[in-house]
Amino acid sequence: MNDERWYPSHPFIGVGALIERDGRYLLIKRGNEPSKGKWSIPGGKVELGESLTEAVKREVMEECHVQIEIMKIFNVMDRILKDDSGAIKYHFVLIDYYAKYVSGEARAQSDADEMKWVTAEEMVNLDMNPQSREVILREITKK
Repeated sequence: MNDERWYPSHPFIGVGALIERDGRYLLIKRGNEPSKGKWSIPGGKVELGESLTEAVKREVMEECHVQIEIMKIFNVMDRILKDDSGAIKYHFVLIDYYAKYVSGEARAQSDADEMKWVTAEEMVNLDMNPQSREVILREITKK
């Protein structure tokens, strides 16, 4: 766990990618907190000097070993966690992109414990953050 993300002095920016390939979507099982062990779209923190699209492409390559073509932003939200005393424990502004698979043999790397391609129907039964699942499924049903 990267210490600067916990009890931060400012919000961080995170990016994620809902990657589609032949009607299936790439999900990872998170290897780190927050939400360790839960399924989500691949992504991570934007680094200084990096554009949002550069960051999401890098994070997807690091976690999944695939290249993507970014189509659009489909969601922006806050993820704010407070501790028992009410102090801000974690604060990310998350920007999620819809993307198409381009190339690469998908395999879990970096902070992804597992990964798999799933349909929207299969996603309903996975252990995911409920807010994230709702946002993802809303985007998928627009297609």
